[in-house]
Amino acid sequence: MNSTSAEPLESSSPRRNSKRPKYSRFTQQELPACKPILTPRWVISAFMLVTIVFVPIGVVSLYASRDVVEIVNRYDDSCAPSGSRSDKVRFIQSPADKTCNRTLSVPKYMKQPIYVYYQLDNFYQNHRRYVKSRSDKQLRNRNDEDDTSTCKPEDTTENGTAIVPCGLVAWSMFNDTYSFSMNNNVQLPLTKRGISWKSDRDRKFGKDVFPKNFQNGKLIGGAHLNESIPLSEQEDLIVWMRTAALPTFRKLYGKIEVDLQKGDTINVVIQNYYNTYSFNGKKKLVLSTASWLGGKNNFIGIAYLAVGGLCFVLAMTFTIIYLVKPRRLGDPTYLSWNRSPGGH
Repeated sequence: MNSTSAEPLESSSPRRNSKRPKYSRFTQQELPACKPILTPRWVISAFMLVTIVFVPIGVVSLYASRDVVEIVNRYDDSCAPSGSRSDKVRFIQSPADKTCNRTLSVPKYMKQPIYVYYQLDNFYQNHRRYVKSRSDKQLRNRNDEDDTSTCKPEDTTENGTAIVPCGLVAWSMFNDTYSFSMNNNVQLPLTKRGISWKSDRDRKFGKDVFPKNFQNGKLIGGAHLNESIPLSEQEDLIVWMRTAALPTFRKLYGKIEVDLQKGDTINVVIQNYYNTYSFNGKKKLVLSTASWLGGKNNFIGIAYLAVGGLCFVLAMTFTIIYLVKPRRLGDPTYLSWNRSPGGH
């Protein structure tokens, strides 16, 4: 009778639930792992390794940048007539002749291809409203011609017809033109094929999409487009539509596929149409060769040399401290991961 009465008492008593998780070497982070001890020798060796790797890369990068020949010519001020320099905005908006002649001298031998860029300063293509004022669907697909909801204020004409390509980005396309000749009046051929990214031509601009109602309004923003050529073949537009991240940028205009010798004189005829005067912008014409690292850019080489030099200074500093005033290291056997976990 006592045994039968004890069974209900045991079943009715509450169980003590423990919140302690089941022991596991994985959950307790006790699996074998690489836990190096940063001794002075290891630290000095690491800094010296970075120095040995970074300094040669910096030197090679600077030499590659030095071999790039670059001609930069600012022409926005010079191409404004002397009588109109007090009111350049009025001049650029007038129907006056905007032909401008510039003379460039080749400082060093320039091997083809020679890349021709236009550079704009103080032009914020990264402004949020400007970047969003475009329709990528419309650029890709002819059936999305009326997809202009994101293109305001350059979305439709006064009668409601869609503008192709729509938006402020396309509307403000650069429209200065350049033609080049040598000192003996021999024309330098300028190639415009292949100046844009192939991925942009194949994927972002449709082969069956043609310009329509473009720059037909009262206010003209920039270049006109040939309505008989599809957008995928209008490479000046494709280059312009890849917006820049900084207010000073260069965009590829064309390529000169002729070698230029030191001392050659290049005559440039510029049609100065693009209005940068209203926002205090600058326009520059750039002729440049390229190396295996790209265009002229000393920053990469200087950055590698700076980091390598800093690591060398730190390595030498730690070496002197280690030799002059060494510090005895503790016994690594007392580290927690070198001891077996207590109670397991």
